[in-house]
Amino acid sequence: MTKLADEEFAVTGLTSSYAFLLMTVNEKPGIQPKEISHHMQLTPSTVTRLIEKMEYRGFLQRKHVGRTTEVYPTKQSEELHPKIKEAWRNLYKRYADLIGETKANKLTELINESNEKLE
Repeated sequence: MTKLADEEFAVTGLTSSYAFLLMTVNEKPGIQPKEISHHMQLTPSTVTRLIEKMEYRGFLQRKHVGRTTEVYPTKQSEELHPKIKEAWRNLYKRYADLIGETKANKLTELINESNEKLE
């Protein structure tokens, strides 16, 4: 699955992990790294490294508000958002073609349910 994802996200110039991070921040500007960590089910230190890399590349901006940090998308990130969404759709189509539409729907449903329970 990771190989398929990275192939589909290649059009964005990002790996699937970076694309998921940008999509998360694009859809919730001002999100805190702790919430990103929870949403992506990654350790806080991993999320910090991902954010730093995307900030360096001009996709994200961190703002310090009191004792908290908020993460915002840049214009560059917002402009890439449609391509990221398209890559997600294409990934779904590819694995649906491989395992069938019914199993693809069930897999998506199980992943979403698992994520909800893990949160």
